[in-house]
Amino acid sequence: MSISTKLDQLHTQARENRWLWLFSIFCRLLLAVGFIPPGIVKIMGERFTALSVNHPMGNYLEALHHTGYYYTIIGVMQVLAGVLLLIPRTIILGAFIYFPIILNICILSLAVRFDGSRLTSPLMVLANLYLICWYYPTWKSILPFNQPSRQRLRTKWQQLDPKFPIKFFSGVATAFAVVVVFAVYGNEMMPRNTLKECQTQCPDSDNSEACYTFCDCIHQEGQTLNSCLETYYKASAK
Repeated sequence: MSISTKLDQLHTQARENRWLWLFSIFCRLLLAVGFIPPGIVKIMGERFTALSVNHPMGNYLEALHHTGYYYTIIGVMQVLAGVLLLIPRTIILGAFIYFPIILNICILSLAVRFDGSRLTSPLMVLANLYLICWYYPTWKSILPFNQPSRQRLRTKWQQLDPKFPIKFFSGVATAFAVVVVFAVYGNEMMPRNTLKECQTQCPDSDNSEACYTFCDCIHQEGQTLNSCLETYYKASAK
């Protein structure tokens, strides 16, 4: 049995389940809501966060805000991707436009340890991947192996299996839990959004003084995250 045939069989089984259909709709709506409002803010030329420029993410967003039409184009693409996800005939196009944007946001959020999207962006990446997989028959012709006959994409609602896919949603819950745990406990030190919020983690830190130094380094001195972390580790080693 070819790889393409196996994928077709798995996809057919999934598309015959009513709950997975509803989950695909939920993902579409969630992703659209996640991109359209911030995209509109960019198109209007406004800065969409109140982060200080001393914050690693705030510094990046401030620079991005001053890039002129590049900033506007990002907003246009976000709104376009979100709107396309809401239109049945253009969902897969919207998903493919959406993916590189949200993947970039996810990597950026993890790199600078930004609380605002450290949790949501990985979940949005997973939701986006689900939609891409859900509409696999639409784009499978670009894959480098033999293709069987095209599957029928539309199935009547009454014909869908109403059985709740416990294993699938257990996997979804597990993935969600893993992302949450990593977002909360994945890094020893977090810059947080403000100096006061950053300092709330210091009393529970192994070295409170080093923690306070780290927070001042970020929010008062405006140093880079890496240099502040280096300062923190040096102070902790004393």
